[in-house]
Amino acid sequence: MSEALAIAGGTPIRTTPFPPRRPFGAREEELVLEAIRSQNLFGKSGNFVPRLETEFAQFMGSGYAQTCTSGTAAIHIAVGAVNPDPGDEIITAPITDPGSVMPILQQNAIPVFADVDPITMNMTPESIEANITDRTRAIILVHLFGRPCEIEKVVEIARRHNVTLIEDCSQTHATRYKGKYVGTFGDIGCFSLQQSKHMTTGDGGICSTDDQATYYRMKLFSDKGWDYRYMGERDHAFLAPNYRMNELTAAVAVAQLARVRQVVEKRHRLGRILSELIADAPGITVLPISDDYEVSWWNYVFHITGHDPGRFCEAVRAEGVPVGPHYIGDPIYLRGDFLAKKITYGKSQCPFSCHVTSRNYEYTRDLVPGAVQALKTVAIFGLHEDMSEGDIEDVGAAIQKVARNLAT
Repeated sequence: MSEALAIAGGTPIRTTPFPPRRPFGAREEELVLEAIRSQNLFGKSGNFVPRLETEFAQFMGSGYAQTCTSGTAAIHIAVGAVNPDPGDEIITAPITDPGSVMPILQQNAIPVFADVDPITMNMTPESIEANITDRTRAIILVHLFGRPCEIEKVVEIARRHNVTLIEDCSQTHATRYKGKYVGTFGDIGCFSLQQSKHMTTGDGGICSTDDQATYYRMKLFSDKGWDYRYMGERDHAFLAPNYRMNELTAAVAVAQLARVRQVVEKRHRLGRILSELIADAPGITVLPISDDYEVSWWNYVFHITGHDPGRFCEAVRAEGVPVGPHYIGDPIYLRGDFLAKKITYGKSQCPFSCHVTSRNYEYTRDLVPGAVQALKTVAIFGLHEDMSEGDIEDVGAAIQKVARNLAT
């Protein structure tokens, strides 16, 4: 007979809190103090911003890196490098942060959403290609939850259709796919350094590329179009925002870069252990594992396919394990009025109007049935590198206990 669930009065699996994540240490303190003592925190004339850009490019195996203020800014810089005409289309993911979408609109281009695999939740190559039109200028390929997409297939599609491939690696830092880091397969790799990321500065971002012309465009776009090569009368080459990183942020990032691989390796190992522990739990589906790539688990995700997800997660939480259902609940274009009601620039609804396109874009739930299905069943646990194997064993035991009880 199954052990009674804690939610029904039984003994919970875990009664002590999980350890908090502690991403910062003595090295960050040391380098921040060094930056402050320099009496200059302006990145363009500092030491840490150029050092970070050089070291990040070397780490990634890329030719160039450009720092900025956030992951959203990194995506905006990449879209700015593409330089779309108003009304051009950029394909992106329906399960993501608004930071993968809003920069498209900020350049007066139009987001188009490819569907995802309902288990991995990553964009499928087939849906990406099906959404390419004569107006497509770029693909923003979102590697979700630390799991790489089918990159090689998407690279081939992008090259065949002559569109720029931007990899959104905001949840997938320092993660290897067939021996190379995610973010080095496409034309531009974009990374967030927000507090929850594998490598964090609280907020911040960085882009990488191998193409010199792309790098120059990104560098100018991050700094009001400031033409650092010519100066003189050509101070500002084009319309652009100010996304400059400061020395304090870069100092923290330099320290973080030195240990991001340790963070990723630990998360990959803990996630694999958890997947093995719950793989045979009734009514549970884990994401497939392959030796071809790492999964760096920004958060650990699995699917509740044989139970009510809300009820299941409530029961697991009663066992002392904080698990939540549904992630964002709906495709990202239904999560805000900027697309659902086309609230963009004043009352104009640009770029959907303004005589730049004759097409009608309606963002409805039936556009991405795979994403809708995935969001119904997905559950999330905040796995991180400061957890132990014992912690993960408790998570696995709680999920197994609830799954087996609810299956009877």
